[in-house]
Amino acid sequence: MAPGKRRAREGGFTYLAVLFLVALMGLGLAGTSELWSLASQRAHERQLLWTGNQYARALKSYYDQSPGVRQYPVRLEDLLEDKRFPMPRHHLRQIYPDPIAHAGWGVILNSDGRIGGVRSLADGTPLKQAGFPLRWEDFNGRSSYSDWRFIADVNLLQIKPPGAAASAARAGVVATQPTRSR
Repeated sequence: MAPGKRRAREGGFTYLAVLFLVALMGLGLAGTSELWSLASQRAHERQLLWTGNQYARALKSYYDQSPGVRQYPVRLEDLLEDKRFPMPRHHLRQIYPDPIAHAGWGVILNSDGRIGGVRSLADGTPLKQAGFPLRWEDFNGRSSYSDWRFIADVNLLQIKPPGAAASAARAGVVATQPTRSR
């Protein structure tokens, strides 16, 4: 066999080997990307649970420390600086953005039109379906992040379950409206 023909045939095998290696690397990167995406979504869910809990605790603090008649705030910003006292109180450090929707929060209003809870505006399906803390056990099996309702005190608000939100809103018990995050 002539030396030129052997070199051409070897070049073809090298080319195929490089193509095969590139294809394997592409598959590996695709798998890694999917794992990273799932890990990122889980991290965002943990952040949503932490942030929602902060809002619920701040709303409860605002309510419990009310002078005179106990009330919830009219605006989320009232949690930052509670001016109902001579020395303003701070129930929340900052207005936290929704880590899933990257937008404002849906607020859950009580019958007085005051904010008694928050919910995400994201419609995505949560990866976490069980194993929630006792306080948020109602989140088990929910099909949307917007069903995760962080309410200060369910007994005080008499909030209806998410399926009854439309009829409750007509009755003036529950209403949601988006808020802007800073």
